[in-house]
Amino acid sequence: MTECHPIVKMEARGLNFYYGPVQALKEINIVIRVNQITALVGPSGCGKSTFLRVLNRTNELIPHTRTEGSVTLDGEDIYRPGTDVVALRQRVGMVFQRPNPFPKSIYENVAFGPKVLGMGSKDAIDEKVERSLKGAALWPEVSDRLYRNALGLTLGQQQRLCIARVLAVQPEVILMDEPCSALDPLATLKIEELMQELKKNYTIVIVTHNMQQAARTSDWTGFFLLGELIEYGPTGDIFTRPKDHRTENYVTGRYG
Repeated sequence: MTECHPIVKMEARGLNFYYGPVQALKEINIVIRVNQITALVGPSGCGKSTFLRVLNRTNELIPHTRTEGSVTLDGEDIYRPGTDVVALRQRVGMVFQRPNPFPKSIYENVAFGPKVLGMGSKDAIDEKVERSLKGAALWPEVSDRLYRNALGLTLGQQQRLCIARVLAVQPEVILMDEPCSALDPLATLKIEELMQELKKNYTIVIVTHNMQQAARTSDWTGFFLLGELIEYGPTGDIFTRPKDHRTENYVTGRYG
């Protein structure tokens, strides 16, 4: 693998998605590359978050939904019959728009997944908790209060705790659905800096309404509009040399 030609981690081909009779995604074709940050941008209701949830099948928790086409992870179709969806969601973790820590201790939040999945002894789980909190750049701030309620953390700390909770189950892909929308500028900067560290070991897909954030943090950008992927390419090209006038109008603020 090289920086110039990173290999494909996930790929969608001919992807269509429906909420009942309403088609939310139309013939999406996209590749998600290893150890890269892919940003999905577009106006509200354009299908970005729906597509993100397609990548770990959490849309299936919504009644009367339907997916057509293929989505692969390391070349295997995640929608094939017999797929272990629990194992898929372990490999493809999700960080949501608003921090959603459990009303438990900081330690129990991070240890929850490894315990449920039977990922080793207490000593092994203790090590996973510490490693995950360090991976989420939170350890120095909470190492002396691991057994205090996580709801006492600031919103920015709670979001990094949720990232640590995802890291604890050893994912390969991290999906982030507007992870900074509820945070102040300083907390947002910490999350953006963290993403740059995380991409050394993980593949990241982020939905964001913040054009500056997409330009600052991502390697690849996809522009969605009315359920279609209008344009997808290296972030520098999307923001400075877009091929479609609709992309140009959106990233320059003339649309959406």
